Amino acid sequence: MQSHGFKILHTSSHSRARRGKITTPYGVVETPAFVTVGTKATVKSLTPEDFELTGTQFIFVNTYHIVLFPGEGVVRKAGGVHTFSKLNKPIITDSGGFQVYSLARRQIEITHDDGAIAKAHLVKINDHGVEFRSHIDGKKHIFTPEFSIQAQKNIGADFVVALDECIFYGASKEYTKKSLERTHTWAERSLKEFNRSREKSAQPAQEQQIYGIMQGGLYTDLHQKSIEKIASMDFWGIAIGGVAVGMTAKEVYGVVDTATTVLGADPRPRHLLGIGSIEDIVDYVMCGVDTFDCVIPTRCARVGLLYDAPIDTIVKNAGKRSLKKKANLTLDITHTKNKNDFSPVSRFCNCYVCSNYSRAYLHHLFKQKELLAYRLATIHNLAYIEKFFANIRKKIEENKL
Repeated sequence: MQSHGFKILHTSSHSRARRGKITTPYGVVETPAFVTVGTKATVKSLTPEDFELTGTQFIFVNTYHIVLFPGEGVVRKAGGVHTFSKLNKPIITDSGGFQVYSLARRQIEITHDDGAIAKAHLVKINDHGVEFRSHIDGKKHIFTPEFSIQAQKNIGADFVVALDECIFYGASKEYTKKSLERTHTWAERSLKEFNRSREKSAQPAQEQQIYGIMQGGLYTDLHQKSIEKIASMDFWGIAIGGVAVGMTAKEVYGVVDTATTVLGADPRPRHLLGIGSIEDIVDYVMCGVDTFDCVIPTRCARVGLLYDAPIDTIVKNAGKRSLKKKANLTLDITHTKNKNDFSPVSRFCNCYVCSNYSRAYLHHLFKQKELLAYRLATIHNLAYIEKFFANIRKKIEENKL
């Protein structure tokens, strides 16, 4: 088995874009790369064999959801997430930190033994860690940095991520500073626990690797402080967080540009969390980001929004935001106009779906709520985005990005 590694093969003379490759025991990831989200150790509607049709290189699994069900212990007993799911691709797990953000303001009803009903917040955050109430049954779960790392190690992904607090959009600078100190302390504790566990391993070459994650909310000086702190630590890779739901494209670009500017020639892989909008990816690649994860391609597929745009043109328009606003990159296959359209889903794609099925057939499947609709649409969107990234890699090699 190959051990983990990252090598920069070429840096563009036109920008900070980097062409590289990540090696793992489960295969090589050509970068820049898209990381397909498989939240519960499955990419909805697809079998592992379908990844041969999509060209998927890398998969993202959510620790919080696996801990809730079936439990990280079950996955470990099965031999790890690759054996359990048959997802024989490189896998990265998150820390559970995003659920701090997404669940913190939600409430559920709790029924006590005496029959009394009370409302409770799903998340409580303190310096020790995060107390979750399961959104499934209301049971308490404590995520400390140590628990998060152990859970991720039990899940058995190739890469794990330090626990952080994802700051909500609009947080005050005072709160953001306090939260940032907490995230940095958690990073130190996560790294310490990771190294402690690794020292016990009889096969260190096949062990997992760890990413640290920066935060900073809406404040550039705090982004800089955070990336400097995380970069000073012995993480294998760097994850760029601090991108909250609600941020404008300009604000997100500011976070990414600050982080990659501070990192400079740092040779470690850089992962941008939760960003996968085709209109903006090339800009972030030109900043020096290596990998991206996002639910957009698969989530859009399941509602019938299928990629249909010339890939080369999208890449050429990188940085021209006025053009991006006018771009229509998806086809709504559920629209009535597709009922009698027997052309391929996209003339810009030669994937399995576009080579074998018509717009009319997929329109029929979606309108009749046939399960095959979700599979074929997902195959197309993932194959399209993999071709998109292959085009980006080629342009970097040619110094055209």
